[in-house]
Amino acid sequence: MSHHLRIVVTGAEGQLGSELCRQLGSRALGLDLPALDLTDGRSFGATMRDLRPGALINAAAYTKVDQAEDEPELCRAINARGVLYLAGFCRRFDCPLVQISSDYVFGSDAARRMPYREYDPPDPRGVYARSKWEGELYAARWARHLIVRTCGLYGPVAPRSAGNFVATMLRLGRQAKQLRVVADQHCTPTYVPHLARAICFLLDSGALGLYHVVNGGATTWHEFAAEIFRQVGLAVSLEPISTAQYGAAAPRPAYSVLDTGKYHALPGAPAMPAWQEALAEHLRSAGVLAAVRK
Repeated sequence: MSHHLRIVVTGAEGQLGSELCRQLGSRALGLDLPALDLTDGRSFGATMRDLRPGALINAAAYTKVDQAEDEPELCRAINARGVLYLAGFCRRFDCPLVQISSDYVFGSDAARRMPYREYDPPDPRGVYARSKWEGELYAARWARHLIVRTCGLYGPVAPRSAGNFVATMLRLGRQAKQLRVVADQHCTPTYVPHLARAICFLLDSGALGLYHVVNGGATTWHEFAAEIFRQVGLAVSLEPISTAQYGAAAPRPAYSVLDTGKYHALPGAPAMPAWQEALAEHLRSAGVLAAVRK
């Protein structure tokens, strides 16, 4: 990918979009609402014709997993049909489309303990999960597609970010001495700057197709919370609960750990550090890492 081409980044004020713009620097052209509305193909088409991008990274998404059950049309309009529009524009301008997808396309097999490879068949459950899978299928209609599946993003606070698990835990942990956290969902929360670096690498190396990109290892939200509090030195008593006890509206994958072997096999691919290291890097940059590690 030539380094002078403009890379349009949708969802530029979200957690991932803003970090991609930061890392791409002058190469990035960030778009977000209201200027960019993925549900309005006509206005978006006009914007694209003016911009003539060298590549497009779609970091815009409807991510309210539970709310999606009540507004499936809106969720699908953004996560599925919006991607169909984008694929059409990328075909017209003959530029690569990078579609960000989710570990939620997997997870109905609760007994599984083997990380998912790119060739494993998806089995999405719930409106959000199905919309992300549909978005992948639409992106793949254009030959020059790069689909990156990831999981549980957290990182620097962004203008349009709905917050993230780490920020929520730190807030709650300072308010309450006891918290209940789900302990039966296995996945790998991923640090946004590491993911953005990997996406830039994939795009610049000309990679196409499907890649799983998450931090290393696997954990549960309960274990992740415990590690957050351990690293910042907060004494919080954590009660493990089940997904059923938590009682969310949408189903959650019981096991959705992704295997990053395909990504890491690429020559020169920046390594995705272990989730514990990634968390420490985030907490250090946020200035909340405990001075004395227990």
